[in-house]
Amino acid sequence: MAYIDQLIGNYGYAAIFIVLALGLFSLPIPDEVMVLLVGYFTKIGLLHYSFSLLAVFSGSLIGTLVSYGLGKRVGRPFLDWFAKWFKLSNKWSKKAEHWIVKYGAPGIIVSYFIPGMRHVAGYFCGMSHMRLKTYALYVATSAFLWSLLFLTIGRIFE
Repeated sequence: MAYIDQLIGNYGYAAIFIVLALGLFSLPIPDEVMVLLVGYFTKIGLLHYSFSLLAVFSGSLIGTLVSYGLGKRVGRPFLDWFAKWFKLSNKWSKKAEHWIVKYGAPGIIVSYFIPGMRHVAGYFCGMSHMRLKTYALYVATSAFLWSLLFLTIGRIFE
């Protein structure tokens, strides 16, 4: 976490955007903890709240849209490679896939608040050929609510 603290200190909003975008489709980083830290930085005056909200929202949105695109283009083989690379069992992917099939687009909003689900929901939505317009609407709503919640919690609590 000290590394992320240093990145934000050196590169500001661009670091927030890039780390969240990469984190939501590839890097295993603690997104919630990072956004809480950014919220705290807004409280002590290191960052501006509105710009931070924009960076968190847009980074998380871009990351999930990239994962959707990967799911749509390369599908299951990429997901299997990803799971093998991170030494994950197939159990998590079956649960996530079942969740998306069962609840569809509205399930995206709920899944965004479940650690781990947010990271893979885009792949499964892309693999299931959910319409991009539908996915983008629900994921943008989710990303905004998630960003607002965690940034605000980080700002309120020390």
